[in-house]
Amino acid sequence: MAKVKTRFICQECGYESAKWMGRCPGCEEWNTMVEERENTSLRIPGTNIKPKAKREKASRITQVEKLSTDRTDTGMRELNRVLGGGLVPGSLILVGGDPGIGKSTLLLQATYRLARSGTSILYITGEESLEQIRMRAERLESLHEDLYVASETDLTVIEELIGETNPKLVVIDSIQTMYHPEVTSAPGSVAQVRECTGQLMRWAKEQGVAIIIVGHVTKSGAIAGPRMLEHMVDCVLYFEGERHHTYRVLRAVKNRFGSTNEIGVFEMKELGLEEIDNPSEVFLAGRPVGVPGTAVTASVEGTRPVLVELQALVTPTSFATPKRSASGIDHQRLTMIMAVLEKRIGMFLQNQDAFVNVVGGVRLDEPAVDLAIAVALASSFRDRPTGVSELFIGEVGLTGEVRAVSRIEQRVAEAVNLGFEKVILPSKNLRGLTPPSGVKLIGVDSVTEALKEAMGG
Repeated sequence: MAKVKTRFICQECGYESAKWMGRCPGCEEWNTMVEERENTSLRIPGTNIKPKAKREKASRITQVEKLSTDRTDTGMRELNRVLGGGLVPGSLILVGGDPGIGKSTLLLQATYRLARSGTSILYITGEESLEQIRMRAERLESLHEDLYVASETDLTVIEELIGETNPKLVVIDSIQTMYHPEVTSAPGSVAQVRECTGQLMRWAKEQGVAIIIVGHVTKSGAIAGPRMLEHMVDCVLYFEGERHHTYRVLRAVKNRFGSTNEIGVFEMKELGLEEIDNPSEVFLAGRPVGVPGTAVTASVEGTRPVLVELQALVTPTSFATPKRSASGIDHQRLTMIMAVLEKRIGMFLQNQDAFVNVVGGVRLDEPAVDLAIAVALASSFRDRPTGVSELFIGEVGLTGEVRAVSRIEQRVAEAVNLGFEKVILPSKNLRGLTPPSGVKLIGVDSVTEALKEAMGG
C-alpha cells in the first residue's frame, strides 16, 4: 500500500510545512495554509513529478541539433508583435489579466484566424459550456470547422482529446480550473496548478504543440498561484486596460523567443477586439488646446515608440495632509518629482493636492517620462499652458538635472511623424543626433531650463 504523506501548503506562495500555521513564513499572509495529501510511492520526493524510466545523457553543446523555430502567423499583427513574430511550436504561453478584460475574446479571435489559415485548434474551457462558447463565437463572427472546442477540467481526459484531434495549438482556459486525478488537493491549489502546468509543459516540448494557458490574477494584479508558474512557461503576457476605457494593452513581461516589454494595442468594440496600428495618434486624439496641466511625452514600449498625453491638476487642499494621486504612473515617482519641484524650483506644493493621469488608460514605467510629468505639474500650478506642438523627453534626477535617455532617434522620429515642431530633450542626447527637417530640438540640462523653454520661466 502506498504511503500517504500529509503536508500544509501556502496557497499564495507555495511554502510547505509539516504542520499548520496561522501565518505563512514565506509571504507572511494569514490563513493561507491548506492541508494536502500526496501519494509518494512513485514520485520524486518533495515534488509531484514522476521519475523518468530512461536516464538522459549529457551532450556537448556544439553537437546539439539546432531547433527549428519557424513561427506561425496568428493573423493578428499586434499579437505577433508581442510574441516576437508569431507562435513558436512547442512553446508554453501564459496569458493573465483582470476578469472581464477580454482574454477569452482575444484568444477566440486569434484561434479563428489561425483555423482559417489551415491550423487545427483545440480550445479547452473549464469555466464555460460549449453553448456559451458558440454564442461568443457567433457574436465575434469566429466560427470555423477546424476550431475544436471541449468543456473539460480533467487533465487525463484533455490528454486523450489532444491525441484524438492532433492539434497544432491548444488553448486552456483557465489553468486554475484544471486538475490532475492523482493530486488530492482541490483545483486551483498550488499543487494542482504546479502539476497541471508541468504536465502541459512536457506535452508541448515532446509533441511540438504550442499551448496557451489563461491564468487568473489576484487583487494586486499578479497571476494567481505559485510564482513558479511564471518561471515554468516560455512566455508571460498580461492583458491590461481600464474597465471604463475601450483600449486594451497586451504586454509581454517574459519571452524566451522575443523581446520583453513589447506591447500590442487593441480597442474593444461590438464585434470584439480591433487592432490599433498607430497608438500614438489614438492616444492624442481629443487633446485640449491652450489648457494648463497637459504635456506630451514619447515612451518606448519594446520596439515601438508611443506618444501619450499626461494631464496634471494641482489645486489647494482643505486638509492638513495634501493628497497625491497617480493613474498610469508610479505613485512614488510622482512624489519624488514633486519634491524636486519644491526643493530645486521653489514651488510651494506642501498645501496643494496633486492628481496625475495618463490619458487612454496606458501605464508608463520608464523614467524617460519624468520631464513631462514635471512640466505638466508646473503648468497646472502656474496656470500656464504648454505649446500644442511641444514634446518633452528626459529623466529627472534628485538634484533637478535632466538625464539622457535611450532610443532618442526613434522617439524624435515618431514626434515628427505626428507633426510636433519642438522637442525638449536632454542636452547629452543631442550629441551625434541629426535633427530631422521640420522639428526644432532643444537640449536642456535641468528642469529649470525645461520650464523656461516650455512656459517662459
